[in-house]
Order: sequence, then structure tokens, then C-alpha cells
Amino acid sequence: MEAYRSRPPYQQNDYIGWITRAKRTETREKRFAQMLEELEQGDKYMKMACRPKRYG
Repeated sequence: MEAYRSRPPYQQNDYIGWITRAKRTETREKRFAQMLEELEQGDKYMKMACRPKRYG
């Protein structure tokens, strides 16, 4: 949760919208797993490279 909250608000909103717009449970689960992996790694955002920064 700390990694999620350290992202800027637009990234937080993008992740939530992207996950909740999925129609199939399997898709939501896959997207959620991708988000968690990216947050853990800290250098990706929606499969794009991003510089790790401390936001907020």
C-alpha cells in the first residue's frame, strides 16, 4: 500500500480505473497482479518505464 500511495494521484487513478473497467474477473485479476508487480519493482507504470520517485 505504501508503494501505491507513493505514486502520484493520476497513476493511482489510472490503475484503479484500468482494473475496474475490465469485464471479466480473470482480466481484473491479471491487471491487479500486474499493478502489484510494477509497484514492487518500482520502475514501471502501466508497462512503461518510469523513474522511481517519492511522491506525496
